[in-house]
Amino acid sequence: MKMEEKLYDYMDWAEIEAVVYSEENHPRDILGPRVTEDGILIQAFFPGATRAAVHTIRDGKQTEMVCEDEAGFFAVLLPGKKIPSYTLIYWDGDGNQMEHYDPYAYPMQFTEQEQKQFENGICYSIYEKMGAHPMTVDGVEGVLFAVWAPNADRVSVVGNFNNWDGRRHPMRKLDYSGIYELFIPGKLVGEIYKYEIKAKSGQVFMKSDPYAFSSEVRPANASRIVDISYKWKDTAWMEKRETKDTDAQPMAIYEMHLGSWKRPTDGREFFNYRDIASLLADYLLMMNYNYVELMPIMEHPYDPSWGYQVTGYYAPTSRYGSPADFMYFVDYLHSKGIGVILDWVPAHFPKDEHGLGRFDGTALYEHEDPKRGEHPHWGTYIYNYGRNEVRNFLVANALYWAEKYHIDGIRI
Repeated sequence: MKMEEKLYDYMDWAEIEAVVYSEENHPRDILGPRVTEDGILIQAFFPGATRAAVHTIRDGKQTEMVCEDEAGFFAVLLPGKKIPSYTLIYWDGDGNQMEHYDPYAYPMQFTEQEQKQFENGICYSIYEKMGAHPMTVDGVEGVLFAVWAPNADRVSVVGNFNNWDGRRHPMRKLDYSGIYELFIPGKLVGEIYKYEIKAKSGQVFMKSDPYAFSSEVRPANASRIVDISYKWKDTAWMEKRETKDTDAQPMAIYEMHLGSWKRPTDGREFFNYRDIASLLADYLLMMNYNYVELMPIMEHPYDPSWGYQVTGYYAPTSRYGSPADFMYFVDYLHSKGIGVILDWVPAHFPKDEHGLGRFDGTALYEHEDPKRGEHPHWGTYIYNYGRNEVRNFLVANALYWAEKYHIDGIRI
């Protein structure tokens, strides 16, 4: 029997239809490679593609895939009993050729323990997995995406890298926790992205990443993939802080709004975090302050809110620069003997469509009862503190600013 004839026996047409119509929340069950009695079955979906092939890296061989659905679903059986290292090649309707590693060829990155801890509200380093993390898996560079959306029917990663097409990168749902994850190979640092979510109601919409480390400059609101590694120089400050008795030593705290304290005169709207660091440090030292308290610098859409209506809890606002720029700001102030305190808003969040509200089509982060879940005066949602995963999101966020940005304290 020819390979093409054997291949037909492995086609699950119901699953193929679910992939083609963007209704699949366990895409790894059909897409990607698997070992069968007749060889290695590899299936892939390239919407609108006219041809596709598998390129096995070890021998450099290119094997044509069979088009099993004209929407762009392809499959092939390769001889052997061990999954090879390979890339996928496809040609779009204009004849353009694309090649990349298969995002469905990689194992789950979340451990069962991490999922259990998150479910119980005690995975305080959850930001190490949630969000968008540049990493290398099995020698391949890419980005791990993960988001909590337990009531969604389907979640996909969308961005310029896939033409904002939710059919191209559906994520795998981890049923135990309601987390969706997907490792996408490629050099994606700097790219913007969102999550396309299909609710149980059938509604499809896009959301920014609740755990994103960076965002576009408002009014744009897509999340941005960044590497938040930084070479800190404040070791002496951090060591001294461990033994410092703040109850016995004077604290002179200067509260300020970073965006309006001082404005550039060269046409820019705001100073960069790096620019303002030295200006601020000189002023604080002259005025004998040893701490600065910043009104919220977490990402927010509305300037007049002064940062108190947060949409990106894990992202220093891009109005003033990048995460590395804000790390420099903190590092520089520490070098001058000045501590940094952040105003932090765990009480409520705005109703902007790209934010946390009705995140997976249900009241996920906010309380479902509007009497407990909405603040009528501010027009905002109130967190559902009875949900473990919501408490985990907030507690981990406070710890994140201390761990990743060396913040010396928070004001609630």
